[in-house]
Amino acid sequence: MTSAASEIAVLFADVSGSTRLYETVGDAVALATIDRCLSFVRTACEGHAGRVVKTIGDEVMAVFPAADHAAEAAAEMQARISEQPAVGRVRLAIRVGFHFGPAIEVGGDVFGDSVNVAARMAALAKGEQVILSGQTAAALSPLLRGRVREIDRLTVKGKHEDIGIFELIWQGPEADLTSLATRPATRPALILLRHGTREIELNDARPNLTLGRDPQNDVVIADRMASRVHARIERRRDKFVLIDQSSNGTFVTVEGEAEIQLRREELILRGRGRVTFGHALQEVADEVLAYSCIDS
Repeated sequence: MTSAASEIAVLFADVSGSTRLYETVGDAVALATIDRCLSFVRTACEGHAGRVVKTIGDEVMAVFPAADHAAEAAAEMQARISEQPAVGRVRLAIRVGFHFGPAIEVGGDVFGDSVNVAARMAALAKGEQVILSGQTAAALSPLLRGRVREIDRLTVKGKHEDIGIFELIWQGPEADLTSLATRPATRPALILLRHGTREIELNDARPNLTLGRDPQNDVVIADRMASRVHARIERRRDKFVLIDQSSNGTFVTVEGEAEIQLRREELILRGRGRVTFGHALQEVADEVLAYSCIDS
């Protein structure tokens, strides 16, 4: 049965260091130790109005009715596991990530963009760390909001705006915390492109561009040395990155520097320059993409 989308907090917690534990103490002891860690995770979730959706290997997925519940559960599970002694000189920890937003429950499972974002937060976390999105931080009560700090911003494919990355500080009293320096404001990203007589501007509103022989590309490269899907340019925070996806390579000449050949690689575009597809610049009469990065 499918329910309508509702706002919930989705949390992922997985055990860090499990591979080393298996190698050090053997399967039986490692499995028992990991099960004990996961039992702390489940108990913390259930004690804060949460529901464990599923356990896959050494990872738990749970949902909560509010962001505060997920934050409180995350802090409790981290505290409980941090108190456990090392096993075979291996000290286990957990990585936790959660996100509050709309999701759909189907047959006891949960789906939607919020699940994907929560999984991304968990993937960014290190052992003993709790990571949440900026949207989730804003949904916390004032008391808990005072225990989070912004640590980065992340460009996510399919989203026009960067996602703020916050850390929940669960260790010790708030007075003992070391505050991060205020992060400098990210400048708006802007790059001007010219292909033949056509001019294109990439910015926060239009952050991506595809190039290649296929007519479905944003810029069609009429050169047999170019691949059908040759390259793309995408915004990452306040920069634009050129990503080669071709067979014959992409050549970039930054003004005043030697030419660079990319083969299934990527390069942050800087200053002014020219890009060619499958050929070095000196071998190409046309089909040149000129670019200019604009400082805002």
